[in-house]
Amino acid sequence: MLLSISSFWQEYQALAILLCILVIVVPLLVFYIIKARRDHPKGLIPAAIANMGERFGYYIMNAVLLLFLCSKFGISDDLAGWIYAVFYFLIYVLSLPGGLIADRTQKYKGTIIAGLLVMALGYGLLSIPVFSDHTDGGVSWILVFTCFALLVIAFGNGLFKGNLQAIVGQMYDNFEAEAAKKGPEALKIAKSRRDSGFQIFYVFINIGGVVAPFIAPLLREFWLKAHNLAYNADLPRLCHKLINDAGNMTAGDTANLAELAGKVGYNGAVDSGFCSTYLEIFNTGVHFSFIASVVAMLISLAVFAWVMKRLPTPVKKAKTTTVSAQEAQSDAKEIRQRMYALFAVLAVVVFFWFSFHQNGQALSVFARDFVTTDNVAPEIWQCINPFFVIVLTPIIMFVFAALARSKKEVSTPKKIAFGMMITALAYIFLIIIAIVNNYPSGEEFKGLDEAVKMSMKTGPYVLILTYFFLTVAELFISPLGLSFVSKIAPKHLQGICQGLWLSSTAIGNLFIALGVTMLNQFPQQWMCWAVFAGFCLLSMTVMLSMVKWLERVTTDAPAPEK
Repeated sequence: MLLSISSFWQEYQALAILLCILVIVVPLLVFYIIKARRDHPKGLIPAAIANMGERFGYYIMNAVLLLFLCSKFGISDDLAGWIYAVFYFLIYVLSLPGGLIADRTQKYKGTIIAGLLVMALGYGLLSIPVFSDHTDGGVSWILVFTCFALLVIAFGNGLFKGNLQAIVGQMYDNFEAEAAKKGPEALKIAKSRRDSGFQIFYVFINIGGVVAPFIAPLLREFWLKAHNLAYNADLPRLCHKLINDAGNMTAGDTANLAELAGKVGYNGAVDSGFCSTYLEIFNTGVHFSFIASVVAMLISLAVFAWVMKRLPTPVKKAKTTTVSAQEAQSDAKEIRQRMYALFAVLAVVVFFWFSFHQNGQALSVFARDFVTTDNVAPEIWQCINPFFVIVLTPIIMFVFAALARSKKEVSTPKKIAFGMMITALAYIFLIIIAIVNNYPSGEEFKGLDEAVKMSMKTGPYVLILTYFFLTVAELFISPLGLSFVSKIAPKHLQGICQGLWLSSTAIGNLFIALGVTMLNQFPQQWMCWAVFAGFCLLSMTVMLSMVKWLERVTTDAPAPEK
């Protein structure tokens, strides 16, 4: 019995990890549903489920995107990183025009539906397994086609993401307005629920994210096994080099290529024919996984269409017929103060997203090159972050609630500052690992003999601990940032303000490709991680200097209209 379990673990380690995760996640999901139904607006769970489906489809693609671009097109980590970064930038910055469209038309729900349909089209285009024979220049147009599909996905996401968050914000406006009718104490309790409500909403995003990273790697490995081959993360790079740049193949490259070909189950001549075949089979499985993203968009659409009549529509602030010049001036001043506060927070969290979203950039490359991942593909390690979100959220919620009950409540601006500090700790940990192991640059490491590289690789515990720190930081910043925006956003600018929050994420994402460049080019790896730690510590200091002002602006935000 023990032998059979051990054999299953060795051969199907990724699937075994997924099953273990689900055993833990499903009971927690039930807990969140019960808590939401008891203490929060009735529409929270339906909206969260609709968002969960969309995020599931998105994270299937996102988990593999950078490494997929490298393995399919043979482009450098840096170029793939910049394509990924621009895509990630567009994903979030297009939420601003998406919010503007919904605010101007007041058709939030119609805009959300359009976004889901557009995303389904983009994933459908991405799922088509088109390849080049490497002799007709076809790679160029296929890469352009792939980038076009990513642009379609980004546009659809811009129509969807911020507007659904605006609807959730309106839920809590209505929830607080109803509580205000019952008295000040009921209103206070209702207001205290907003942060935890956005945390629950955020958990459902991550339920999709915890399963999604397994889809593409498992399908890829299934497709390889169907052709009597196996997975190896290093082989695609050498295959592309032999096909496109054989003249620069060193003796070490040739030896490494032959050794890896044997490891994946190939016994013939290792030539360009083998390399082309392996690359096509390797990447076709990934293409097929994007069909699951299309299905996820359609399921999310069906859920949203079913419940949308029960969801509120964000409303413009009612016009009053008698407003004095002094009152109008006071209102304008208040709106300016709230927008200044919003922009101040956005400027700080840019650096959090620049550091946090290395999970799809430098940390993915680090997992591929510097971590022992024989039985688990490097993309799968991205499931650690959403898994920790689901597991740690109730703990964080309990701590925050306990502090509030003891009259020691921590304000949202302070939580964001603490989140920046915790992010810095993640990179300080990586600095220590890099110094202890004397890691060189990524480019230098790739040129080493396979046996030398294997002896230098670290264990998966490094990724697990790094994602632990990053996840705790995320729980202090991301869902509470959404809550902060919903508190201070003027009623007639809710969609735009959510779009601004996502735009700050976009700006941080635009520069995330620098992580891969620094990892590969800096003489010592620790220097790369030191850049992120430094930015986070600086941002924490700036945020702490603004805390009292931000707390005052948030406290002065008017109560919901009765």
